[in-house]
Amino acid sequence: MKNKATKTTLLFVLFSISLAFVSNLILNKLFYFPSNFFIYSYSKDLGLIFLAGIIFKYTLSKNDARNRKIFDSLQKSNDEILKSNERYDIVAKATSDTIWDWKIIEDDFVWNKGIQGIFGYKAEEIGKTSKWWFDRIHPEDSIKMSIKLYSFIEQKTEKWQDEYRFKCADGSYKYVFDRGFLVKDENGNVIRMIGAIQDVTRQKEEEQRLKLLETVITQTKDAVIITESDKSNRAVPRIVFVNPAFTKMTGFQSNEVIGKTPTIFMGRKSVENEIGNLSKALRGKEEFKFETLNHKKDGEEYWVSFSMIPITNKEGEHSHWISIQRDITEEKKQEKEKEHLIRELTRNNKDLKQFSYITSHNLRAPLSNLTGLLNLIEDIPIDNPELKEILNGFSKSTHLLNETINDLMKVIIIKDNPSIEKEEVLIKDVFENVFNQLSVLISLHKPILKIELEKVTILNVNKSYLESILLNLFTNAIKYRSPKRILRVFVSSKEVGNEIVLIFKDNGIGIDLERNRDKIFGLYQRFHNYSDSKGLGLYLVKSQVESMGGTISIESEVDKGTTFTITFKK
Repeated sequence: MKNKATKTTLLFVLFSISLAFVSNLILNKLFYFPSNFFIYSYSKDLGLIFLAGIIFKYTLSKNDARNRKIFDSLQKSNDEILKSNERYDIVAKATSDTIWDWKIIEDDFVWNKGIQGIFGYKAEEIGKTSKWWFDRIHPEDSIKMSIKLYSFIEQKTEKWQDEYRFKCADGSYKYVFDRGFLVKDENGNVIRMIGAIQDVTRQKEEEQRLKLLETVITQTKDAVIITESDKSNRAVPRIVFVNPAFTKMTGFQSNEVIGKTPTIFMGRKSVENEIGNLSKALRGKEEFKFETLNHKKDGEEYWVSFSMIPITNKEGEHSHWISIQRDITEEKKQEKEKEHLIRELTRNNKDLKQFSYITSHNLRAPLSNLTGLLNLIEDIPIDNPELKEILNGFSKSTHLLNETINDLMKVIIIKDNPSIEKEEVLIKDVFENVFNQLSVLISLHKPILKIELEKVTILNVNKSYLESILLNLFTNAIKYRSPKRILRVFVSSKEVGNEIVLIFKDNGIGIDLERNRDKIFGLYQRFHNYSDSKGLGLYLVKSQVESMGGTISIESEVDKGTTFTITFKK
């Protein structure tokens, strides 16, 4: 039995022989035929059975051959479909594209798994019509894309492509590049469209970033030069790009410098000073900055601040240099003017100091003589009232002049010796010394004094400077007291964080700060018409406070009083 047809034929023949034998046997029993008739009839049936078997086998063989051919054809077609599906899945995975298949007439839409992996949709969320697709195109892109797509379908153009934004499952949008191909029937009618959506969000963002950078480079006022990587061991790499600011700065057009080295406009002398560092930076691919004197196309010199930055590609290999050049010619001019001005001021200040020393020393001897003479005259009785008045005025003026020169000498000493020795000082001891020196004035004018120094007892200051400061402030409080009320002076000390604050407050005639705030601590500034005002007191106080590392501020109102706040670091 070689095949199914043989098996079937054999079964048919065996069944027919058995059936013929039984039939003849029954007929012979019923009708009592002679024995030779049974043999004849059975032999005839066997012949017919064998003939029918031959015909049956031939028919089955023919059908079996035809069925085998059909089966082989179907098997081949099925294998091709399976291979095609495998290739489709592999291509879809390899390209990371989202494949879609649109049966246009039925409006039946099928997506591959890319719609889930790339855009985050679940299988049950994906629609099966073109409406679901169009609804997820960004509103700003939908109309334009729809018009182009349907125009493509109507014109039956084979290929279509477009860029638009497609909505993800989380509500965000991705930039996509979509390509489609039409499938037509035998009559040329469009029945189907197959497409592939590619996510180009990163490329689009990079494109936008590059456009922004390009705008910055082209619009900046600084010259930007891009040179190639030095792969041929040349000392200076060649230029591949310059921005418009470079042309404006140097006068060179881009086609005049591209392909050449920056040495065509760099000053040789200034580069020689930096050539070692420049060569080292170029070899080491390191950022480098220096200032150099360059030449414009017309030969005019200009100073630039020159910085070179190495640029690497995706593989981490050095590919280019970006050089940013800023014109600092005006800054250089201003530096020279500043240096010249500083030299002039230093010389003038030195001359003024010398003049102050000479003046104070030259005046001190005559003043001492005058003071001595005036002291002698006081012991001589003078009857003439006019002469006595003249001598009193002369004595008073000499005394004021002597105080002025003493204050001036103090200022000179402070300015010449900005760092002074400090020591721990008991504030109460300093106040006692001040009160002893002002005992005559205090007993004469009888001010009400309120001193609160319990919170801070020790200061790290220069003792003589602190005495001088308090003497000046007390003297001013008495001198500029209000005639309308008894003088009140309040002095306190306190700690505020890491600082010690001294407050000196009076209720005198005050100062108009709206007019004089900027001049309060100035040299030779007077704010009241008092004949014995020298205009040095507050200037000296501020100089002494600052020489000890402190600060001083003032608050004052006319006819209400003045408050000085002095602050020292602990």
